[in-house]
Amino acid sequence: MTGEINSLGPQVPANPQVRSAAATGELLRLLQPQPGLLAPGESAKGEVLSLRQIGQAVQLLLRLTQDNGRQTIVQTSASQPLALGSQLMVSQPSANNLAITVQQAIASNVATLTQLDTRQLPVGSLLQGKVLTTQALPPTPGQPAQFRSLVSLLNTVQAGATLSIDSPRPLALGSLLSALVRGEQQVTFVPLSGRQEQLAIAQNLANQQARQASLQGLLGNLQQMAGDAAQPADVRATVVKLLASLPDMRQMSDAKGVAQALSNSGAFLEAKLLGGAANQLGPDLKAQVVRLVAQLLPNVPSPGPSLLSPSTAAVIPQALPGMVRAAMGMLGQVGARATQGGFPLHARLMQQLEGEGDLQHLLKLAAAAVSRVQSHQLSSLEQTGSTADGSLQTTWQLEIPVRNGQEFMPLQVKVQREETQEQQADPERERRDPLEMLWRIELSFDLHPLGPLQVQAQVSQGNLSSHLWAELPSTAHLIESQLDELRQRLVARGLTVGELHCHQGTPPQGSRTQLEQRWVDENA
Repeated sequence: MTGEINSLGPQVPANPQVRSAAATGELLRLLQPQPGLLAPGESAKGEVLSLRQIGQAVQLLLRLTQDNGRQTIVQTSASQPLALGSQLMVSQPSANNLAITVQQAIASNVATLTQLDTRQLPVGSLLQGKVLTTQALPPTPGQPAQFRSLVSLLNTVQAGATLSIDSPRPLALGSLLSALVRGEQQVTFVPLSGRQEQLAIAQNLANQQARQASLQGLLGNLQQMAGDAAQPADVRATVVKLLASLPDMRQMSDAKGVAQALSNSGAFLEAKLLGGAANQLGPDLKAQVVRLVAQLLPNVPSPGPSLLSPSTAAVIPQALPGMVRAAMGMLGQVGARATQGGFPLHARLMQQLEGEGDLQHLLKLAAAAVSRVQSHQLSSLEQTGSTADGSLQTTWQLEIPVRNGQEFMPLQVKVQREETQEQQADPERERRDPLEMLWRIELSFDLHPLGPLQVQAQVSQGNLSSHLWAELPSTAHLIESQLDELRQRLVARGLTVGELHCHQGTPPQGSRTQLEQRWVDENA
């Protein structure tokens, strides 16, 4: 279904009914009579705080501000809706009514979107909103029925604004809807199948990113614990096994070694469990860290005021499986949310707080490491779905701690596969060469002494193009001098190489619009 965005004139009421009601001074009726609210001849500024439709009537919550600064909240009913944030000038002709002057009967331009700015919301962007009101428009002979709805936007840079949409069918009051931008005055509604799952993904991703921390902190502490004879024997055995399972630089130079490292990164733990491969969980990073947490819990001091510091208590609840959270008795504790980030996941190190024991600090680091793995998993799900042109995009995002001497280098990886609608419908799809599809690969790592590096590559139909970014000028010059040799080695592998460049700095961070799935309804 397609909706047209109603373009409201800047100097007239939204429709003839509003103009007539405003002229008679009977547009709003107080739900509870308030004699003397405004003195005869006195006017006050009004602002629409909320609106709710009941049948054909609309209830408005207004905040009135008088000249002396006094503010009053009143509930009124109206025959026509006014957008959230509407600025009004009202008077009180009787104890039951509020009158609005004709010039002030429409919402301010800030409150109501009369058209979409396609520079901020490009064609194909996903809008999500909540339906506030729906009313039938006066019928036009020979034309199908039309309905006008006010929709509060929940995402994008226009979140909180009200959109007026005309559609051939009424939109259900209070419902959440999704629509793709087709132009300044047109949107196409998207079926809601799967949107509730996207809501859960977005909410959990925000929680996990608020609690995650970089893997270096945990791995550094585990190296110290492995040689500490004072630690519990079972915990030390788990630590030694975990460290030994991590790949080194030599393994990452072999295709089979890379495939094994990807499989054991923790990103596919749940898929292994669903597939009945529980006997293959030994080297899985996430499984090993969760097992370590379960072993650490009994060694933490018994419940009491000094059980866990506030910072630890904020990390554990959302990071651990439900069974462990229940054992900790901390299901209701939730920390502050962090802003969702893109790729790569930002670095974050946790410092040991005063009065925090070694095992208590290690427990916090392990829980934060689980949150980091889950942040990558949820980011993969968030970026998987249909694009604006109908292509199917699948994303795998993960992190591999690679042993480099006595240290560990976290390697962040994001792989995206894009299939066109024709490729999805091809009956020979399973037999075709996977490289016929569009693949995007991103890498991010910090390798001493080269410093932070990021790689972006794209492969389609055997054609490869790539851009590299190095933060250190010396590294950028070094890589630039080796690009010809890299090109020759790629050609020797059967690839057609296009662009191949190295830049100093970091990749530009563009806005994500194709698969944005953020639902945050503050009015629910």
